[in-house]
Amino acid sequence: MKHGIYYSYWEHEWSAKFGPYVEKVAKLGFDVIEVAAHHINEYSDAELAEIRHTATDNNIVLTAGIGPSKSKNLSSPDIAVRQAGKAFFEQTLTNVAKLDIKTIGGALHSYWPVDYSEPVDKKGDRARGVEGIHGIADFAANLGINLCIEVLNRFENHVLNTAAEGVAFVRDVGKPNVKVMLDTFHMNIEEDSFGEAIRIAGPLLGHFHTGESNRRVPGKGRIPWHEVGLALREINYTGAVVMEPFVKTGGTIGSDIRVWRDLTDGADETKMDEDARNSLAFSRFVLGG
Repeated sequence: MKHGIYYSYWEHEWSAKFGPYVEKVAKLGFDVIEVAAHHINEYSDAELAEIRHTATDNNIVLTAGIGPSKSKNLSSPDIAVRQAGKAFFEQTLTNVAKLDIKTIGGALHSYWPVDYSEPVDKKGDRARGVEGIHGIADFAANLGINLCIEVLNRFENHVLNTAAEGVAFVRDVGKPNVKVMLDTFHMNIEEDSFGEAIRIAGPLLGHFHTGESNRRVPGKGRIPWHEVGLALREINYTGAVVMEPFVKTGGTIGSDIRVWRDLTDGADETKMDEDARNSLAFSRFVLGG
């Protein structure tokens, strides 16, 4: 099991350059850094090659997260939007592969965050989402990439809110490189049991995010980490465990994640680094790896 962190822990903007964080997370002891896939398309081939080289030199694995925009929604009732979504994913996956990224997770089947000021169609969106993911799965497989469909809480998406719904969706897609992604922040809102949700996902669990109920780093809240770790070991999970803390107000990240108060306790970058390092040690202890 490899442990990682999302670069956005330190940032205010999704579009912030993530290259410089590769060496930082390596020095902090992490195995993985997760980056925002939708901004990879803005990088030149030379920049991507440099980041890949730096990751290799530092023994860091890169993974990617994404929340497609509404105009790239694979489950839209508008066929033109669905086609734009497919084209976007093909471009993004092509560039993701240049970083030797093998795992991309998020609300790939939909868009994020969902606009609930408009009516939603769970049944229709799910059916179109299954079709959309099925339509890009082989393209991703040819690049060696797993598509990990994230189960989100009710406030961020309406299609998949529980591990059981995520498993059913992935089984309907029916492609070996399409898997389930779980996140303890979302599980805390939707699941009756952390352990049971992980066991339901079982061998279909392809990516796992961690964070406290307030999205601080693991160990600074009340998530039952020993229960989570026991379940991960029971299903023999060997993928990445990536902490996804969001603790800073401001910018598009703070706005999109709805961080309306400072969750760093006034920490500077040095203290945030220390918190991340301590959380990594805690995570290895309670989760394994």
